[in-house]
Amino acid sequence: MKKSFKHFSWLLLLLIPLLIVSGCGKSSSSSSSKTVKIGIMGSDEKIWQPIQRKLKKEGITLKLVTFTDYNQPNAALTNHEIDLNSFQHTYFMDQWNKAHKTNIVSIGKTVRAPLRLYSKKVKSVSAIKKGDQITIPNDSTNEGRALHLLQSAGLIKVNNKVALPTPKNITQNKLNLKITPVDAAQTPRSLTDATAAVINNEFASEAKLPNSETIYKEKINKASIPYINIIATNKADKNNKTYKKVVEAYQTAETKKLLKKYYHGLTIPAW
Repeated sequence: MKKSFKHFSWLLLLLIPLLIVSGCGKSSSSSSSKTVKIGIMGSDEKIWQPIQRKLKKEGITLKLVTFTDYNQPNAALTNHEIDLNSFQHTYFMDQWNKAHKTNIVSIGKTVRAPLRLYSKKVKSVSAIKKGDQITIPNDSTNEGRALHLLQSAGLIKVNNKVALPTPKNITQNKLNLKITPVDAAQTPRSLTDATAAVINNEFASEAKLPNSETIYKEKINKASIPYINIIATNKADKNNKTYKKVVEAYQTAETKKLLKKYYHGLTIPAW
């Protein structure tokens, strides 16, 4: 029995270093992982692909996960299906956090993307007639923002005490306009029937709407600061060094050139 025990002890002593080395190897591999998934809207792929190639040279694999509506990227982020997203402005993020009890934070600015009022039927706001239909995005943040845009254009008045107004909060509508909320992705298509539509930049870009069809745009001032777009992550990951490198790779002169090339002034760098 003594010999067997001694033999077993010697085997155990020989195996321990191997187990330690093996365990350390796994830990090191996990901690050095440099694959990052970022959720974006499809129209932004052409901006992110050069950034993706640049990060590859730095040892970071950036995987682009495209979404088609505003309700998906934050849910995917919270569920850890993606690591970052880049589609929303600060105000949208704040409202999402309140509504869904999440902890999503900004780790870097991207662009200002003023909302625009488009039309294929009239050339100016003054040409909008009594009873005309205007479509707006139906998500709560952009719906309220669109109504403020229409107020700024002199078409309606809303209750300014309400942070996120809906059509129910319109206090004056002299032209009896039909304000119709639709899915944000559908606003460009609505131009075939509606006189005008308030359209977010990415959907206007996807639909290849020309600047000539813009009849009014959101003013760039202090009031529009909450609408600066951002790169976001979960609060627990806000100091992740690899994620910060993704932000740095975005905030470059090269990206500014790409934004100008593809969006023709529809978006303005905000960093």
